[in-house]
Amino acid sequence: MRGTDISVATGDAGSRNPGIDLLRGLAIVLVVFNHLGLRIPLAKTALAAVLPGWLLNRLNWNGYEAVYVFFVVSGFLIAGNALRRWGSLAAIDARVFYARRFARIVPCLLALLAVLSVLHLLGVADYVIHRPGQSLPRALVAALGLHLNWYEGRTGYLPGNWDVLWSLSIEEAFYLGFPLACLLLRRRALLVPPLLVLALSLPWARAALHGNEIWLEKAYLPGMAAIATGVFGALLAAAWRPPRRTAVLLGWLGTTGLGAVLLDGGALWHWLRDGYMLVLTGSALCLLLSCHWRRPGGLLRGWGWLRSWGRLSYEIYLSHMFVVFAVVRAYRAWGGDPARGWLWYLPALALCWLLGATVERGLSAPCERWLRARWVRPAANVNAACPAP
Repeated sequence: MRGTDISVATGDAGSRNPGIDLLRGLAIVLVVFNHLGLRIPLAKTALAAVLPGWLLNRLNWNGYEAVYVFFVVSGFLIAGNALRRWGSLAAIDARVFYARRFARIVPCLLALLAVLSVLHLLGVADYVIHRPGQSLPRALVAALGLHLNWYEGRTGYLPGNWDVLWSLSIEEAFYLGFPLACLLLRRRALLVPPLLVLALSLPWARAALHGNEIWLEKAYLPGMAAIATGVFGALLAAAWRPPRRTAVLLGWLGTTGLGAVLLDGGALWHWLRDGYMLVLTGSALCLLLSCHWRRPGGLLRGWGWLRSWGRLSYEIYLSHMFVVFAVVRAYRAWGGDPARGWLWYLPALALCWLLGATVERGLSAPCERWLRARWVRPAANVNAACPAP
């Protein structure tokens, strides 16, 4: 696989750390479950007779939290990759950084926008932009201009395949400024305080946005706070090597916190309000640090399939709604029996992975290699500690 960068929606290739890939895999599966659950809720299927309703609901309604896990992983791996490549963030080569991001993100994004434009112009159901104040040209400008989240906040939700691009807008807006901030501040002592302030601002940033449901979910500042959490974690990981028991303890803390949010986020919301998001991002960071300092190889046997989801997370994230819409239409064409709705999840998951793998093999990987070979100087990859791009 290529490199060690990743992003929520834009993640570069596998991290070469099985624990981190597993975390990404869990997050992307939860995103797919969320988008299926909006249309075929598990709580209304026959599984409700054998599994508790709260568990089925949590399987369906953790997509938003999963995206924030992706944000933390993104900051951790992209900043960590930059540290390995250039030795310090003060030495980052902005041109190479932007070239690598472009090579990873843009080929798949342009292909997706081209397909969605054709489907809209053909009037295909589920793909037509129809809300008042929305149009295809304006949606394209929003997607390419990294403000699709803001556009939806003003005009309403776009069709599902467009809607997933909200997280890309947040993430890539952050990475436009990231190398410039590193070059401007230069010293770690100057970079860490604003990162911490941004990371800890998450609950207050969300609290200030109540009243606009879409903007509450998709505003820039909360998402960037989660990314900043990951960047801070990368700096910490590079500067400190704790005892093994500390890494183990962080793993247990992260697992407990993440499990609490994913399995009973409502209770945490009742106690902490928007502060429960800090539990989520802090727990994700604990797991990342634990995996970085102590690779949990033996504990992950049998989970290779989920790690493969993590390695394909960008491709699956951009393409999975094609599968969701197709599976839901097939489900309804076959009678739409709610009791048997759960049976459609397995083929949907298999098709999402297959489509993501096809996109990765046929489009994103070859385009990324071709672009990087022409734009990235060999000297940018001489650090032996950095995996080959």
